[in-house]
Amino acid sequence: MAEKLAPEKRHSFVSNGQTVFEWDQTLEEVNMYINLPPSVNTKQFYCKIQSKHVEVGIKGNSPYLNHDLTCPVKTDSSFWTIEDDIMHITLQKRDKGQTWASPISGQGQLDPYTTDLEQKRLMLQRFQEEVNFTFIIVPFANYWFKTSEVICNLQNPGFDFSQAQFSGGCPDPRTFMGGIRSD
Repeated sequence: MAEKLAPEKRHSFVSNGQTVFEWDQTLEEVNMYINLPPSVNTKQFYCKIQSKHVEVGIKGNSPYLNHDLTCPVKTDSSFWTIEDDIMHITLQKRDKGQTWASPISGQGQLDPYTTDLEQKRLMLQRFQEEVNFTFIIVPFANYWFKTSEVICNLQNPGFDFSQAQFSGGCPDPRTFMGGIRSD
């Protein structure tokens, strides 16, 4: 059921008419995807991931990306791979559940509407994750979610939040009801 709440599509950061990278996010990570030129041997590419900075390029050349990240990441859990001429960078969020408007600070920010949709999706991911730990459904202050399955699934540990919707504002998935559990 968690896969139903996975990102449906990637966001694109476009500059001067060219896609610089695509990206998506989950509660725990931000994924960046960079199309690489097929004429360059994959061993020539590099990626340096620091807590608040990322650098990507071809060895011996100026970096393709050399920017601060929007939010800090866990460097020991972040990594990159290359497959089918695409560099996939996985950035492990330091603050699980934080909604990022873009991986790169000040570049390609999502509009407020799309950011709100991302926050709602992450909140539903959190509900889905939390249902594995606790099984109490109560009205959440001014935040209500509605789904046709609430009544019939109160006793079902397989409760599915993928079709749930928020009416009104969405709380911050990182801090809502005491914050996210750390594993």
